[in-house]
This record gives sequence, structure tokens and C-alpha cells, in this order.
Amino acid sequence: MKYVVVSGGVVSGLGKGVTASSIGAVLKGCGLRVTTIKIDPYLNTDAGTMSPFEHGEVFVLDDGGEADLDLGNYERFLDIKLTRDHNITTGKVYQAVIDKERRGDYLGKTVQVVPHITDEIQDWIERVAIKPVDGKEGPPDVCVIELGGTIGDIESMPFIEALGQFSYRVGTGNFCLVHVSLVPVLNVVGEQKTKPTQHSVRGLRGLGLAPDILACRSTEPLEEHVTAKLSQFCHVPISNIINLHDVSNIWHIPLLLRDQKAHEAILKVLDLQRIGRVPREPKLAEWTERANKFDKLKTPVKIAMVGKYISLLDSYLSVQKALLHASVAMERKLVVEWVCSCDLEDSAAKETPEAHQKAWKLLKGAGGVLVPGGFGDRGVQGKILAAKYARENNVPYLGICLGMQVAVIEFARSVMKLSNANSTEFDPATPSPCVIFMPEGSKTQMGATMRLGSRRTYFLANNCKSSKLYGNASSVDERHRHRYEVNPEMVPELEKAGLSFVGKDESGRRMEIIEIPNHDFFIGTQFHPEFKSRPGKPSPLFLGLIAAASGQLDLLLQRSCGIASLNSTPRCTTNGTVAPPVKNPYTAVKKKPLKSLVNGYYANSNGIQI
Repeated sequence: MKYVVVSGGVVSGLGKGVTASSIGAVLKGCGLRVTTIKIDPYLNTDAGTMSPFEHGEVFVLDDGGEADLDLGNYERFLDIKLTRDHNITTGKVYQAVIDKERRGDYLGKTVQVVPHITDEIQDWIERVAIKPVDGKEGPPDVCVIELGGTIGDIESMPFIEALGQFSYRVGTGNFCLVHVSLVPVLNVVGEQKTKPTQHSVRGLRGLGLAPDILACRSTEPLEEHVTAKLSQFCHVPISNIINLHDVSNIWHIPLLLRDQKAHEAILKVLDLQRIGRVPREPKLAEWTERANKFDKLKTPVKIAMVGKYISLLDSYLSVQKALLHASVAMERKLVVEWVCSCDLEDSAAKETPEAHQKAWKLLKGAGGVLVPGGFGDRGVQGKILAAKYARENNVPYLGICLGMQVAVIEFARSVMKLSNANSTEFDPATPSPCVIFMPEGSKTQMGATMRLGSRRTYFLANNCKSSKLYGNASSVDERHRHRYEVNPEMVPELEKAGLSFVGKDESGRRMEIIEIPNHDFFIGTQFHPEFKSRPGKPSPLFLGLIAAASGQLDLLLQRSCGIASLNSTPRCTTNGTVAPPVKNPYTAVKKKPLKSLVNGYYANSNGIQI
């Protein structure tokens, strides 16, 4: 096993995650099987209980792991399926060591950071790195490890010490350290400054690690004399200094690495330069095509994103990426109009009239509306108003998780005239509980007690838009993260009033997908389709939203039928694989076989992604 460790210096937010993902993409393009691990030095066991304002979105994995958003980057770039163990935190490591101590595994020894914590970190890396993540048998060839935080952070010290020891454990030729640093330009001076990187590398060396490769972030390409200076003072060959300057879209990053021969530098350190006598060269034609296609898009499509965490856009990172994947596939330039749901509420008209007016102007000017997930009652009324606007004005609407729940509440209030309809999350005493707490949930233990991970949804209708977008599949596997769900006792009344529940779980008690049949595009899902979207293979529901918002939905559905194979069989989607056909427990009607969006170009299947 070969290991590539990506560390960061000077400041946080340099893009270590994208850099690590891009390195993995380039190595994969060289024909190597790649896996990834993210190290987060915080004491939390996982990201599940962390506020989006502090840490961005929580990325949900197939096994129900709630992980750092960088694992989403890895999955999108490399088309792999990671597990909760691929996200190492200080909390997990210390918990594992304490559990061993309680069992007596250390035979009465004094348990210390060195060697017990550092050994646990190394053992964890070795154990997880050999897990196949690409659907193939056998261990991967290379494991890319991202060390979160910045060199010098006190909470990172055990991990840095562990990685220093690990480099000796695995031996020369099996360990490559890539250090991502900043080369800023001071406005007053107007020149690129190398001193921050020099100090960062000096600090790294003082902790026992020496970088093999420098990845320098900058706004503009590095000047030649700056590269020479970095080489001289950081003791890194010029050929091993890679410049990651700002680009028009991050699909260019793997191409930047390739153009600067980063793969040659990494492969040389890892002794992987050749396959026999043939040098390894990355095949990145899809990346080049996609990056260039994005840059040439001109026709805009506006989507109003109605959320409550929009002050930190990383809170909706996977949703943004899913929209981007779909818009590029439909040859439209994505314009996201960020609408704070609180500003749509009636109370905002009195308290912040300018923000209220602006929010409604943005909402009404969009070609489609997307209401993502969230927790708590703040801003919920604004989301309900957004769903009502989209329903009454025939504006394409996609509601995810809470976005589906508020659509159900709005329908009950406006169409069924149940003025007090609500979720018990927001009003425990509501006489019309449209959304209720899941019976197996916990109201006292917050971490990992939701309905999490990949679950199967069965389609109940042959002619619904959702089923068509998924290629007339009988079922689909998507990832979940929720504590509340639509009240099954109210479903008959809602359906009688015109709301269709076209997707349910295997029990028939959990509502997974809603549609309004006489609306151009009004879909809500309890699951999160954004987590399995890929750049060349967008999430079918996001593809449908963009198509509807740009007047291409009928064409999209026709194209779905047009690429059908007479010999294909409807199958459900999984992350990176196509599952065998399954029997739908709700219908024995044989559906028309289609290859289409699931088994064809737009499936959640193997391919390059972002």
C-alpha cells in the first residue's frame, strides 16, 4: 500500500480537500485504484451534531456515517463509496483507546498519547486503507490521507506525530507528503510573498515531517523567481513545487496537476513511475471536456435556493454540486439565487422590509425553487411560503427532506383548509400533525439516532415524473438523514385532496416521494438525492428540476426513452454500482424496460465526478 498525505499550512480554507481529491483523480487517471481518508482533529465523534454554521454540511454515507464534507468531494471526484471509518476524528481515536483500556487490553500499562494514541491512529489508517471502495475486489493501490486543520494547531499534534512514525513504519517509497500552503500578494507591495510558506514548512520540519511536494495556492500563477526561492528555502526540488492558482472552476485542478507533472513527482516518490517499461500518464479526457464545457456555457438558468443557513454556503455544498452537475448536463449556466427563508416571512416585512422585498424579488425571478433540508423551527414559515408560491404559480419545485415536509404542511393548510396543520417538531400540540417524530428515534441522544444512510424507495406509480426520471426503475436506493416523517395516518386525506405519494419504503408506512400530478414539476423527497450526484451523471431529480426550469423537461423525458435498450431491465441505483432487479412489493405490473437515466449516461454509476 502506498500513502499520500496532504497537510495544510498558513491558514485554513486553502482547499486541501479539493487538492487531495484532485491528486486522487490524477492517480486514478494513471490507472491506479485510489481510496481516501480524512483526519479531523476535533473531539466530536463525528460531524453529526455540529452546526452547519461552524463546519458546513454534514455529508451522509451509505452506511449511515455522518462525515466531514470533504468525504463528499472524494466520492464525487473518484466515484467511490466510503464508510464512516474513512473519517478519523480525535473523538473516535480516544474513544477506541479508552474502550481498550477499560477491557484491559493494555495489560495494566500507563495509557499515554505516545505510544497508545499514536499507535491507534496508525493502526486505524492501515486497517481502513485496505478496504475496497470502488466496487472491485482486493485492496486499493494508493490511499490519499487529508490531515484537517493547519500545521501548528494544538489539536493536530498527536496526528502529526503519528504520521511521522507512520512514515517510518511503511518505509521509504511508500509515503509521500504533499504540503498545501499559501503564497499571498500584499496589496501595498504587489508581489508574491514566500515567507508564510517558509515558516509553515519550518514548523512542519520541527514536528518531524518533511514535505516531498509543495502545493502553493495563489491568486495568479507563481513567478519563476518565487518558485526558485521556495525551492531554496524549503528544501524542495523545483520540479516538486506545484502551483494551484485560482481557476474558473475546480474541474481544472486535476488538469493543473497534470500539466505541471505533479503525477510524475508523486509517482517517483512512491516508486510507481512505470507499468513495466511504459511510463504512467493520466487519462483525463473527461475532465478536460467537462471543464471546457462549463467555461463555454452562456444561457442561464436561475434556481432560488430557499434555506436558513445561507450565511455559510458550504452548508449546502452537495446541493450546489448536484445543481451544477445537472445544469452542465442540460447545457445551462447555473445561477443560484440565495434566499434566506426568514426574510420571506410576514414578520420580516415589518422588521427588515428591504430584506423581505429583496427575498421575494429573488424568489419570483427564479425559474425553479429548491428547498433543502434543515432542523429547528427558525425560517420554516418562509420555506412554507416558498412551497406555496411554487405550487400556486406552477413554478418547478424540488423539496428535499424538510423541503418535502413543508410542502406537505403547506398543502394541508392551503388545499385541505387545515389552518393548524404542522409538524410536531415545530408544534408538538398541533391538532393536524402532518409530520411526526419517528417511533424508533431518540429525543435525548442526539448523535447518530436519526434514520441514516442508504434506504430503498419503491415507486408506486408507473407514470409519475420521479419514476420516469429514474428510468422507470421500480425502486431506487438513496441516502437519508431525518428524525421526522410524514404522518401515515394523514396520507389518505392528503391523497384524496390531490397530493400523490408516489414513493414509499418497503413497509408502506414511510412516505419517500411526493408529487402534484397537475403541476409541471413539483416533487419532494424525504431522502437526499444530492449525496449521490456525479458530474457526468447527475442526480435524476436535480436533472429534472434544471430541465423544468429551463423548459427542457419534456425533451429530457423523451431522451430518456430514446436511449432505452430493448434488452435492459429496470434496476435501482446505488452509489457506484447498479443493483440487481428487485421485486416491487406494491405492484406486479411489468414496467417498460428502459436503460435511460439510471442505467445509461445519467446513472449514479462509475465515472469521473466532482
